[in-house]
Amino acid sequence: MQPPRMTVILGLLFLTASAVIADKVTFDYDHNTNFYKYKTFMWIQEPKTDEPFMKDRIVQSINSQLRIKGLRPVSDGADLVVGANLATEEKHTWETYYSGSGWGWGGGWATTTVETYEVGTLTVDLFDPKSKKLVWQGVATDTLSHKPEKRTKEFDKEIEKMFKDFPPGIERETHLSRESRS
Repeated sequence: MQPPRMTVILGLLFLTASAVIADKVTFDYDHNTNFYKYKTFMWIQEPKTDEPFMKDRIVQSINSQLRIKGLRPVSDGADLVVGANLATEEKHTWETYYSGSGWGWGGGWATTTVETYEVGTLTVDLFDPKSKKLVWQGVATDTLSHKPEKRTKEFDKEIEKMFKDFPPGIERETHLSRESRS
């Protein structure tokens, strides 16, 4: 018995869609922290990468986002310290295409191809140096391009998304202050 053609097509689409990991950016923070007290930052751990220029590009992108949010980099005595980690993992997908009749039996044939791709996870931690507590963490996961210029753009985009709502609580505090004026 041969499965309906639409089932085969939907199965192939599902395999193809699951092969590509869409970017996923999340962040979380200590809800008891007043982020407006932080004015300066410094690095305690830069991300390690096998690519000679990528570490500096990631650091520059994070620095840029923190500057946009009003923080100033210093080399000593910062209000906030930054640590980042980059983890990569090689993933594989298998796609099988069937041709002919009989669903691979009796005259039909199947071809399976393997696609290898790399997934990267960038974790950015912000610590309060006085309490030595983690106060904010952003995590971005995405399929990595093999082209350095595209990979740089991808990291910039992910880091920008990561810091979009930093410092946390702006919308909540703005909403609360509007309510108190009413």
